[in-house]
Amino acid sequence: MISLLCLMLFFPRVFTSSTQVAVIFPQDPALQIGSSLTATCTVSPERGLLVHTMYWTLNGKRLSSSTYGLLSPNALSVTLHRLNGSQQQSGDNLMCHSGDGHVLAGSCLYVGLPPEKPVNLTCWSRNTKDLSCKWTPGGRGETFIKTKYTLKYKLRWYGRERQCDDYSTGQNHLCYIPSDLALFTPYEIWVEASNQLGTATSDVITLDILDVVTTDPPDNIHVSRVGELEDQLTVSWGSPPALKDFLFQAKYQIRYRLEDSLEWKVVDDVGNQTSCRLAGLRPGTVYFVQLRCNPVGIYGSKKAGIWSDWSHPTAASTPHSERLQSGSCDPKSGEQNSTLRQELKQFFGWVRKHTYGCSGMSIKLYDQWRVWLQKSHKTRNQVDSTRR
Repeated sequence: MISLLCLMLFFPRVFTSSTQVAVIFPQDPALQIGSSLTATCTVSPERGLLVHTMYWTLNGKRLSSSTYGLLSPNALSVTLHRLNGSQQQSGDNLMCHSGDGHVLAGSCLYVGLPPEKPVNLTCWSRNTKDLSCKWTPGGRGETFIKTKYTLKYKLRWYGRERQCDDYSTGQNHLCYIPSDLALFTPYEIWVEASNQLGTATSDVITLDILDVVTTDPPDNIHVSRVGELEDQLTVSWGSPPALKDFLFQAKYQIRYRLEDSLEWKVVDDVGNQTSCRLAGLRPGTVYFVQLRCNPVGIYGSKKAGIWSDWSHPTAASTPHSERLQSGSCDPKSGEQNSTLRQELKQFFGWVRKHTYGCSGMSIKLYDQWRVWLQKSHKTRNQVDSTRR
């Protein structure tokens, strides 16, 4: 309702008569926070209104008569000191009323701050097909009056200045350029902020679309057990299909967590392979696994690229440990080989440490040893059970 009144006040004929009843000066002023304002309401003499019966309101609240000034039989002023920021970006409503409460005229007050230089301008292209840019308002970001942000861009060495028109992404301070972008040629991009109190321009960034490419997460993700190894899972996936015709070197990253945990563990050393072994996991446990992709060096670009979003989680469980299920073992049954087992434990602990993640360490030997060890424990437990 308040916003509608501000629109109506551009037309001060609030009565149906063809003759204007009153006018406020100044009309719709823009003022900085902390300013003072003296406004005057002048009524038409032929109306025969009694000025000393008139009063002022600001956003519907009646102002104290101590702020009024009787300038003439037809003019009543009001003085406002140390104005605060507008309560709505469409402006505050200052109105003068006749003694019976009718609105004679009105004005919108825009009280705020000029914009500051926008910062943190960053851009990315999804599969080289488009360009999105976001930024942060300068300073505290609050101007109290409507501030317009315009993303502008042009080819660095030629071409006319253009501006982004699609701000309908649902996110503040983000604009989307859907098409008609040039590759292999740098763009200059900047943001202009403006309101009734001033303008401000961000720093200009220069970028090539190929240097800011991001893509879809990897697809066809499969997480499976590694035979009967109770502490390992194999992860495999496909390259992003949208970039199948591009020349690039992908990097992948994996993260995984326990079913009942919110803490993710990240594997950074995946490189450009499309499969990976996760080791050192908890037996008999459900894990959630996610992947993301970084398209590095598209068509020879020297920039690092931008990580994609994480894929949807894929779940898998490790096998239950035979040793955990078999109950307690006789502590005397292996005393004669305790030293050897300790040495093997230390050695294979070292191997296990270096096979964690997706390194190229010879994992085949480790797998064979783990299978042998599990079978050995299972056989020994069966023998112990028979003896009992």
